[in-house]
Amino acid sequence: MVLGKVKSLTISFDCLNDSNVPVYSSGDTVSGRVNLEVTGEIRVKSLKIHARGHAKVRWTESRNAGSNTAYTQNYTEEVEYFNHKDILVGHERDDDNSEEGLHTIHSGRHEYAFSFELPQTPLATSFEGRHGSVRYWVKAELHRPWFLPVKLKKEFTVFEHIDINTPSLLSPQAGTKEKTLCCWFCTSGPISLSAKIERKGYTPGESIQIFAEIENCSSRVVVPKAAIYQTQAFYAKGKMKEVKQLVANLRGDSLSSGKTETWNGKQLKIPPVSPSILDCSIIRVEYSLMVYVDIPGAMDLFLNLPLVIGTIPLHPFGSRTSSVSSQCSMNMNWLGLTLPERPEAPPSYAEVVTEEQRQSSLAPIGGCDDFERGLPGPLFAYIQEFRFLPPPLYSEIDPNPDQPTDDRPSCPSR
Repeated sequence: MVLGKVKSLTISFDCLNDSNVPVYSSGDTVSGRVNLEVTGEIRVKSLKIHARGHAKVRWTESRNAGSNTAYTQNYTEEVEYFNHKDILVGHERDDDNSEEGLHTIHSGRHEYAFSFELPQTPLATSFEGRHGSVRYWVKAELHRPWFLPVKLKKEFTVFEHIDINTPSLLSPQAGTKEKTLCCWFCTSGPISLSAKIERKGYTPGESIQIFAEIENCSSRVVVPKAAIYQTQAFYAKGKMKEVKQLVANLRGDSLSSGKTETWNGKQLKIPPVSPSILDCSIIRVEYSLMVYVDIPGAMDLFLNLPLVIGTIPLHPFGSRTSSVSSQCSMNMNWLGLTLPERPEAPPSYAEVVTEEQRQSSLAPIGGCDDFERGLPGPLFAYIQEFRFLPPPLYSEIDPNPDQPTDDRPSCPSR
Protein backbone atom coordinates (compact mmCIF):
# COMPACT_ATOMS: atom_id res chain seq x y z
CA MET A 1 0.00 0.00 0.00
CA VAL A 2 1.39 3.38 -1.02
CA LEU A 3 1.03 6.01 1.69
CA GLY A 4 -0.56 9.26 0.63
CA LYS A 5 1.06 12.65 1.16
CA VAL A 6 -0.20 16.03 2.28
CA LYS A 7 0.32 18.38 -0.65
CA SER A 8 -1.00 21.59 0.94
CA LEU A 9 -2.80 22.92 3.99
CA THR A 10 -4.26 26.44 3.77
CA ILE A 11 -6.71 28.67 5.64
CA SER A 12 -9.12 31.12 4.02
CA PHE A 13 -11.53 33.55 5.68
CA ASP A 14 -15.03 34.54 4.63
CA CYS A 15 -14.39 38.29 4.44
CA LEU A 16 -17.06 40.76 5.49
CA ASN A 17 -15.87 43.63 3.27
CA ASP A 18 -15.40 44.39 -0.41
CA SER A 19 -11.63 44.71 -0.08
CA ASN A 20 -11.32 40.95 0.54
CA VAL A 21 -9.28 41.56 3.69
CA PRO A 22 -10.31 39.69 6.87
CA VAL A 23 -11.31 42.50 9.26
CA TYR A 24 -13.58 41.99 12.26
CA SER A 25 -14.83 43.71 15.42
CA SER A 26 -15.98 42.51 18.82
CA GLY A 27 -19.12 40.39 18.55
CA ASP A 28 -18.51 39.47 14.89
CA THR A 29 -18.54 35.89 13.67
CA VAL A 30 -15.27 34.73 12.15
CA SER A 31 -15.80 32.02 9.57
CA GLY A 32 -13.68 30.37 6.93
CA ARG A 33 -12.30 27.16 5.47
CA VAL A 34 -9.39 24.87 6.14
CA ASN A 35 -8.34 23.60 2.73
CA LEU A 36 -6.51 20.27 2.59
CA GLU A 37 -5.07 18.73 -0.57
CA VAL A 38 -3.63 15.22 -0.48
CA THR A 39 -2.15 12.84 -3.04
CA GLY A 40 -3.19 9.29 -2.34
CA GLU A 41 -5.12 8.14 0.69
CA ILE A 42 -4.13 9.24 4.19
CA ARG A 43 -5.39 8.30 7.63
CA VAL A 44 -5.57 11.05 10.24
CA LYS A 45 -6.22 11.21 13.95
CA SER A 46 -7.60 14.75 13.87
CA LEU A 47 -7.79 18.07 12.07
CA LYS A 48 -8.16 20.90 14.57
CA ILE A 49 -8.32 24.65 14.65
CA HIS A 50 -7.12 26.90 17.44
CA ALA A 51 -8.14 30.57 17.39
CA ARG A 52 -6.63 33.04 19.81
CA GLY A 53 -6.38 36.78 20.43
CA HIS A 54 -3.96 38.38 22.84
CA ALA A 55 -1.86 41.44 23.61
CA LYS A 56 1.75 40.82 24.56
CA VAL A 57 4.52 43.10 25.80
CA ARG A 58 8.21 42.28 26.06
CA TRP A 59 11.43 44.25 26.50
CA THR A 60 14.82 43.76 28.15
CA GLU A 61 16.92 46.08 30.30
CA SER A 62 20.52 45.57 31.35
CA ARG A 63 21.53 46.59 34.87
CA ASN A 64 24.84 46.84 36.70
CA ALA A 65 24.98 45.25 40.15
CA GLY A 66 28.57 46.19 40.92
CA SER A 67 31.94 46.84 39.33
CA ASN A 68 32.27 43.37 37.80
CA THR A 69 28.71 42.06 37.66
CA ALA A 70 25.76 42.77 35.43
CA TYR A 71 22.42 41.16 34.84
CA THR A 72 19.54 41.41 32.40
CA GLN A 73 15.98 42.09 33.51
CA ASN A 74 13.15 40.85 31.27
CA TYR A 75 9.79 42.58 31.35
CA THR A 76 6.87 40.62 29.93
CA GLU A 77 3.11 40.85 30.26
CA GLU A 78 0.20 39.30 28.39
CA VAL A 79 -3.56 39.82 28.15
CA GLU A 80 -5.73 37.16 26.53
CA TYR A 81 -8.93 38.24 24.77
CA PHE A 82 -10.24 34.87 23.64
CA ASN A 83 -9.11 31.26 23.18
CA HIS A 84 -11.20 28.97 20.99
CA LYS A 85 -10.54 25.36 19.94
CA ASP A 86 -12.54 23.10 17.66
CA ILE A 87 -12.12 19.67 16.07
CA LEU A 88 -13.03 19.50 12.38
CA VAL A 89 -12.05 15.85 11.80
CA GLY A 90 -11.33 12.97 14.20
CA HIS A 91 -11.08 12.98 17.97
CA GLU A 92 -9.41 14.87 20.79
CA ARG A 93 -6.50 12.60 21.76
CA ASP A 94 -3.34 12.92 19.66
CA ASP A 95 -0.75 11.67 22.13
CA ASP A 96 -0.55 8.08 20.89
CA ASN A 97 0.09 6.29 17.63
CA SER A 98 -2.81 3.88 17.89
CA GLU A 99 -4.46 2.80 14.66
CA GLU A 100 -7.88 2.85 16.29
CA GLY A 101 -10.37 5.58 15.53
CA LEU A 102 -8.52 6.92 12.50
CA HIS A 103 -10.32 8.89 9.81
CA THR A 104 -9.56 8.19 6.16
CA ILE A 105 -9.15 11.11 3.75
CA HIS A 106 -9.08 10.23 0.06
CA SER A 107 -6.93 11.78 -2.62
CA GLY A 108 -7.98 15.24 -3.80
CA ARG A 109 -8.95 18.59 -2.36
CA HIS A 110 -11.08 18.87 0.75
CA GLU A 111 -12.66 21.85 2.53
CA TYR A 112 -13.60 21.96 6.20
CA ALA A 113 -15.65 24.92 7.41
CA PHE A 114 -15.07 26.58 10.77
CA SER A 115 -16.85 29.36 12.61
CA PHE A 116 -16.58 31.06 15.99
CA GLU A 117 -17.80 34.29 17.56
CA LEU A 118 -15.54 37.01 18.92
CA PRO A 119 -16.33 38.17 22.47
CA GLN A 120 -18.85 40.97 22.90
CA THR A 121 -16.49 42.72 25.31
CA PRO A 122 -14.15 45.38 23.85
CA LEU A 123 -11.10 44.02 22.03
CA ALA A 124 -7.86 45.87 21.42
CA THR A 125 -7.18 46.84 17.81
CA SER A 126 -4.57 44.73 15.99
CA PHE A 127 -1.19 46.39 16.40
CA GLU A 128 2.53 45.80 15.86
CA GLY A 129 4.72 48.00 18.04
CA ARG A 130 8.34 48.31 19.05
CA HIS A 131 7.99 46.40 22.32
CA GLY A 132 4.64 44.68 21.99
CA SER A 133 1.77 43.65 19.76
CA VAL A 134 -1.92 42.82 19.62
CA ARG A 135 -2.51 39.77 17.41
CA TYR A 136 -5.41 37.56 16.39
CA TRP A 137 -4.95 34.31 14.51
CA VAL A 138 -6.33 30.93 13.53
CA LYS A 139 -4.08 27.87 13.52
CA ALA A 140 -4.88 24.56 11.80
CA GLU A 141 -3.22 21.32 12.97
CA LEU A 142 -3.32 18.01 11.12
CA HIS A 143 -2.33 14.99 13.25
CA ARG A 144 -1.45 11.59 11.77
CA PRO A 145 -0.01 8.48 13.43
CA TRP A 146 3.79 8.18 13.12
CA PHE A 147 4.09 11.63 11.51
CA LEU A 148 4.88 15.04 12.89
CA PRO A 149 1.83 17.33 12.96
CA VAL A 150 1.30 19.66 9.99
CA LYS A 151 0.57 23.15 11.31
CA LEU A 152 -0.40 26.43 9.70
CA LYS A 153 -1.20 29.78 11.32
CA LYS A 154 -2.98 32.72 9.64
CA GLU A 155 -3.66 36.10 11.23
CA PHE A 156 -6.73 38.25 10.86
CA THR A 157 -7.33 41.89 11.80
CA VAL A 158 -9.57 43.19 14.56
CA PHE A 159 -10.68 46.81 14.90
CA GLU A 160 -12.11 48.12 18.14
CA HIS A 161 -14.11 50.93 16.56
CA ILE A 162 -13.73 54.48 17.82
CA ASP A 163 -16.57 56.75 16.75
CA ILE A 164 -15.37 60.34 16.54
CA ASN A 165 -19.01 61.53 16.50
CA THR A 166 -19.04 61.85 20.29
CA PRO A 167 -19.13 65.13 22.22
CA SER A 168 -15.72 64.59 23.81
CA LEU A 169 -14.06 64.02 20.42
CA LEU A 170 -15.95 66.80 18.63
CA SER A 171 -14.91 69.48 21.12
CA PRO A 172 -12.33 72.04 19.92
CA GLN A 173 -8.81 71.95 21.33
CA ALA A 174 -6.95 75.18 21.99
CA GLY A 175 -4.11 76.71 23.96
CA THR A 176 -1.93 79.77 24.39
CA LYS A 177 1.66 80.18 25.53
CA GLU A 178 4.24 82.93 25.78
CA LYS A 179 7.99 82.94 26.25
CA THR A 180 10.42 85.76 27.05
CA LEU A 181 14.07 85.37 26.01
CA CYS A 182 16.82 86.61 28.28
CA CYS A 183 20.45 87.26 27.34
CA TRP A 184 22.68 88.27 30.25
CA PHE A 185 21.12 91.44 31.67
CA CYS A 186 19.09 92.16 28.52
CA THR A 187 15.49 91.00 28.22
CA SER A 188 13.87 91.00 24.79
CA GLY A 189 10.18 91.07 24.02
CA PRO A 190 8.06 87.90 24.28
CA ILE A 191 7.28 85.28 21.68
CA SER A 192 3.62 84.33 21.87
CA LEU A 193 1.80 81.35 20.36
CA SER A 194 -1.91 80.57 20.28
CA ALA A 195 -3.36 77.60 18.38
CA LYS A 196 -6.68 75.81 18.02
CA ILE A 197 -8.11 72.93 16.01
CA GLU A 198 -11.72 72.05 15.19
CA ARG A 199 -11.96 68.86 17.20
CA LYS A 200 -10.05 66.15 19.02
CA GLY A 201 -11.10 63.12 16.92
CA TYR A 202 -9.99 62.42 13.34
CA THR A 203 -9.66 59.44 11.01
CA PRO A 204 -6.73 58.49 8.74
CA GLY A 205 -6.79 60.44 5.49
CA GLU A 206 -8.32 63.57 6.99
CA SER A 207 -6.46 66.86 7.18
CA ILE A 208 -6.25 68.75 10.46
CA GLN A 209 -6.93 72.45 9.95
CA ILE A 210 -4.70 74.47 12.26
CA PHE A 211 -5.66 78.00 13.25
CA ALA A 212 -2.73 79.74 14.92
CA GLU A 213 -1.15 83.10 15.53
CA ILE A 214 2.55 83.51 16.21
CA GLU A 215 3.90 86.88 17.33
CA ASN A 216 7.66 87.42 17.49
CA CYS A 217 8.63 90.39 19.65
CA SER A 218 12.11 89.00 20.34
CA SER A 219 15.32 89.91 18.58
CA ARG A 220 15.71 86.48 16.96
CA VAL A 221 14.38 84.92 13.77
CA VAL A 222 12.02 82.05 14.65
CA VAL A 223 10.17 79.42 12.61
CA PRO A 224 6.62 78.18 13.40
CA LYS A 225 6.10 74.45 12.87
CA ALA A 226 3.55 71.70 13.53
CA ALA A 227 3.87 67.92 13.86
CA ILE A 228 1.74 64.87 14.65
CA TYR A 229 3.35 62.37 17.01
CA GLN A 230 2.40 58.83 17.91
CA THR A 231 3.26 57.64 21.43
CA GLN A 232 3.42 53.91 22.13
CA ALA A 233 3.36 52.99 25.83
CA PHE A 234 4.05 49.44 27.05
CA TYR A 235 3.42 48.30 30.63
CA ALA A 236 4.85 45.25 32.43
CA LYS A 237 5.70 44.46 36.07
CA GLY A 238 4.94 47.98 37.19
CA LYS A 239 7.31 49.51 34.62
CA MET A 240 6.58 51.48 31.46
CA LYS A 241 8.46 51.65 28.17
CA GLU A 242 7.58 54.53 25.84
CA VAL A 243 8.33 55.09 22.16
CA LYS A 244 7.53 58.38 20.44
CA GLN A 245 7.49 58.61 16.66
CA LEU A 246 6.92 61.37 14.15
CA VAL A 247 3.88 60.79 11.93
CA ALA A 248 3.62 63.99 9.86
CA ASN A 249 4.90 67.56 10.05
CA LEU A 250 4.85 70.94 8.34
CA ARG A 251 6.93 74.13 8.47
CA GLY A 252 5.83 77.73 8.30
CA ASP A 253 7.74 80.76 7.05
CA SER A 254 10.61 82.25 9.03
CA LEU A 255 9.43 85.04 11.26
CA SER A 256 11.79 87.98 11.85
CA SER A 257 11.74 90.33 14.82
CA GLY A 258 8.54 92.34 15.17
CA LYS A 259 6.52 90.18 12.77
CA THR A 260 3.34 88.16 13.20
CA GLU A 261 2.17 85.11 11.26
CA THR A 262 -1.39 83.79 11.13
CA TRP A 263 -2.45 80.28 10.08
CA ASN A 264 -6.03 80.39 8.83
CA GLY A 265 -6.68 76.67 8.59
CA LYS A 266 -3.21 75.43 7.59
CA GLN A 267 -3.67 71.75 6.72
CA LEU A 268 -1.69 68.79 8.01
CA LYS A 269 -2.83 65.46 6.54
CA ILE A 270 -2.99 62.33 8.67
CA PRO A 271 -1.35 59.37 6.88
CA PRO A 272 -2.64 55.75 7.17
CA VAL A 273 -1.80 55.04 10.82
CA SER A 274 -3.13 52.68 13.46
CA PRO A 275 -6.16 53.91 15.41
CA SER A 276 -5.67 54.98 19.00
CA ILE A 277 -5.59 52.11 21.51
CA LEU A 278 -7.05 53.39 24.77
CA ASP A 279 -8.65 50.37 26.50
CA CYS A 280 -5.78 47.87 26.64
CA SER A 281 -4.19 47.51 30.07
CA ILE A 282 -0.65 46.82 28.79
CA ILE A 283 -0.46 48.74 25.48
CA ARG A 284 -1.61 52.28 24.74
CA VAL A 285 -1.31 54.10 21.43
CA GLU A 286 -1.95 57.84 21.63
CA TYR A 287 -1.53 60.81 19.31
CA SER A 288 -0.91 64.51 19.76
CA LEU A 289 -0.56 67.59 17.59
CA MET A 290 2.41 69.74 18.56
CA VAL A 291 2.31 73.34 17.37
CA TYR A 292 5.59 75.00 18.25
CA VAL A 293 8.00 77.83 17.53
CA ASP A 294 11.56 76.81 16.71
CA ILE A 295 13.80 79.31 18.53
CA PRO A 296 17.53 79.13 17.71
CA GLY A 297 19.71 78.95 20.81
CA ALA A 298 16.80 78.49 23.22
CA MET A 299 14.18 75.98 24.26
CA ASP A 300 11.28 75.88 21.83
CA LEU A 301 7.88 77.32 22.67
CA PHE A 302 5.26 74.64 22.07
CA LEU A 303 1.65 73.59 22.58
CA ASN A 304 0.53 69.96 22.78
CA LEU A 305 -3.05 69.35 21.63
CA PRO A 306 -4.27 65.77 22.22
CA LEU A 307 -5.70 63.78 19.30
CA VAL A 308 -7.68 60.57 19.02
CA ILE A 309 -7.43 58.65 15.74
CA GLY A 310 -10.71 56.82 15.23
CA THR A 311 -12.24 54.38 12.74
CA ILE A 312 -15.75 55.81 12.23
CA PRO A 313 -15.57 59.14 10.34
CA LEU A 314 -17.56 62.28 10.90
CA HIS A 315 -21.26 61.86 10.05
CA PRO A 316 -22.94 64.43 7.78
CA PHE A 317 -25.19 66.92 9.56
CA GLY A 318 -26.35 70.49 9.17
CA SER A 319 -25.16 73.52 11.11
CA ARG A 320 -25.24 77.27 10.56
CA THR A 321 -21.46 77.39 10.99
CA SER A 322 -20.41 74.25 9.16
CA SER A 323 -18.81 74.80 5.79
CA VAL A 324 -16.22 72.06 5.32
CA SER A 325 -17.26 69.09 3.19
CA SER A 326 -15.49 66.07 1.81
CA GLN A 327 -16.30 62.79 0.10
CA CYS A 328 -14.65 59.39 0.36
CA SER A 329 -14.86 56.45 -2.02
CA MET A 330 -17.40 54.71 0.23
CA ASN A 331 -19.97 57.36 -0.84
CA MET A 332 -20.06 58.94 2.61
CA ASN A 333 -20.17 62.74 2.82
CA TRP A 334 -18.30 64.17 5.74
CA LEU A 335 -19.22 67.63 6.98
CA GLY A 336 -16.61 69.38 9.07
CA LEU A 337 -17.00 71.72 11.98
CA THR A 338 -15.88 75.31 12.26
CA LEU A 339 -14.79 76.63 15.59
CA PRO A 340 -17.31 78.42 17.79
CA GLU A 341 -16.78 82.08 18.51
CA ARG A 342 -15.09 81.26 21.79
CA PRO A 343 -13.70 77.71 22.18
CA GLU A 344 -13.78 75.78 25.39
CA ALA A 345 -11.09 76.54 27.94
CA PRO A 346 -7.93 74.59 27.20
CA PRO A 347 -6.23 72.32 29.73
CA SER A 348 -3.23 73.48 31.70
CA TYR A 349 -0.05 73.68 29.65
CA ALA A 350 2.37 74.61 32.44
CA GLU A 351 4.74 71.84 31.49
CA VAL A 352 8.47 72.10 32.00
CA VAL A 353 10.49 70.13 29.44
CA THR A 354 14.25 69.70 29.58
CA GLU A 355 16.43 70.30 26.55
CA GLU A 356 17.25 66.58 26.43
CA GLN A 357 13.55 65.65 26.31
CA ARG A 358 12.90 68.22 23.63
CA GLN A 359 15.70 67.01 21.39
CA SER A 360 14.58 63.39 21.91
CA SER A 361 10.93 64.12 21.04
CA LEU A 362 11.79 66.15 17.94
CA ALA A 363 14.41 63.74 16.60
CA PRO A 364 13.46 62.40 13.17
CA ILE A 365 12.95 58.73 12.63
CA GLY A 366 16.12 56.88 11.72
CA GLY A 367 14.72 55.13 8.66
CA CYS A 368 11.73 53.67 6.91
CA ASP A 369 12.16 50.29 8.58
CA ASP A 370 11.85 51.76 12.07
CA PHE A 371 8.80 53.74 11.04
CA GLU A 372 7.09 50.70 9.56
CA ARG A 373 7.74 48.67 12.67
CA GLY A 374 5.88 51.25 14.73
CA LEU A 375 3.19 52.11 12.20
CA PRO A 376 2.13 48.89 10.46
CA GLY A 377 1.69 49.24 6.73
CA PRO A 378 -0.06 45.95 5.83
CA LEU A 379 -2.69 46.52 8.50
CA PHE A 380 -3.97 49.59 6.66
CA ALA A 381 -3.25 48.62 3.08
CA TYR A 382 -6.95 48.69 2.32
CA ILE A 383 -7.68 52.18 3.69
CA GLN A 384 -9.45 54.27 1.09
CA GLU A 385 -7.86 57.45 -0.31
CA PHE A 386 -9.75 60.52 0.80
CA ARG A 387 -10.03 63.65 -1.31
CA PHE A 388 -10.98 66.94 0.28
CA LEU A 389 -12.36 70.18 -1.03
CA PRO A 390 -10.55 73.47 -0.25
CA PRO A 391 -10.82 74.66 3.37
CA PRO A 392 -13.53 77.14 4.38
CA LEU A 393 -13.02 80.87 4.60
CA TYR A 394 -11.97 81.91 8.07
CA SER A 395 -12.26 85.40 9.48
CA GLU A 396 -9.06 86.99 10.68
CA ILE A 397 -11.04 89.29 12.97
CA ASP A 398 -11.57 87.93 16.46
CA PRO A 399 -15.16 88.71 17.51
CA ASN A 400 -14.10 88.56 21.18
CA PRO A 401 -10.60 90.03 21.36
CA ASP A 402 -8.78 89.78 24.66
CA GLN A 403 -8.20 93.10 26.37
CA PRO A 404 -4.48 94.00 26.44
CA THR A 405 -2.84 94.48 29.80
CA ASP A 406 -0.45 97.23 30.70
CA ASP A 407 2.34 94.94 31.83
CA ARG A 408 2.74 93.19 28.45
CA PRO A 409 5.80 94.38 26.57
CA SER A 410 4.97 96.10 23.32
CA CYS A 411 6.15 94.63 20.04
CA PRO A 412 8.77 96.66 18.16
CA SER A 413 6.53 96.70 15.07
CA ARG A 414 3.95 98.72 16.98
